Amino acid sequence: MDEIHDSLSEEIDRLHNEHRRYAQRLDELIQKPYLSDDEQLEEVRLKKLKLHAKDLIYALERRHAVVA
Repeated sequence: MDEIHDSLSEEIDRLHNEHRRYAQRLDELIQKPYLSDDEQLEEVRLKKLKLHAKDLIYALERRHAVVA
């Protein structure tokens, strides 16, 4: 049981770090007065990845609460 708990905690931490990285990059893009076509695509991709990471974090935290 502790092994599952530790594994979930590590995955949640990893996803929080990913989410933070996506948010930081999005902040960098938002600061620009103009985005190139590639940057616009990156912005959309990052928003989707950030949301996906948040959804996974929420699901794992719920599972973590059940396991704990």
